[in-house]
Amino acid sequence: MSDSKKISTEGGQSLGQSPFDALSGLNLPKGSIPAASLKKEIKQELLQKNRGRVDIIRETGGRGGKTVTVIKGFTGIGLPEKEQLCKKIRGACGCGGTVKDGQIEIQGDQREVISRILTEAGFRPVFAGG
Repeated sequence: MSDSKKISTEGGQSLGQSPFDALSGLNLPKGSIPAASLKKEIKQELLQKNRGRVDIIRETGGRGGKTVTVIKGFTGIGLPEKEQLCKKIRGACGCGGTVKDGQIEIQGDQREVISRILTEAGFRPVFAGG
């Protein structure tokens, strides 16, 4: 092999230099956001995402001893969105479930996982019943 095909392994500059030193000469504005306006933005996001209270209930009665987690109390949400939410919950829990009589039924005791998913969707989940 000839020397012209070899790639140089010389490092050039030392690693002791900061990659941000080049930015200091660009006269960029300071990136600090006042804490009051940041809190206000977070509060507005939370208010926009609040879609109401949803009850999460664990039931075993009338199901042959099998445990089912029931989510009810949805307001302002249609059947297609409930089915989409049910599909997301089933995928996260790795179990079966359905939408029946305006409420979502998930097999097994999956209250913690369901609570996390509903919170991400903007609902306020509440554990109801025993």
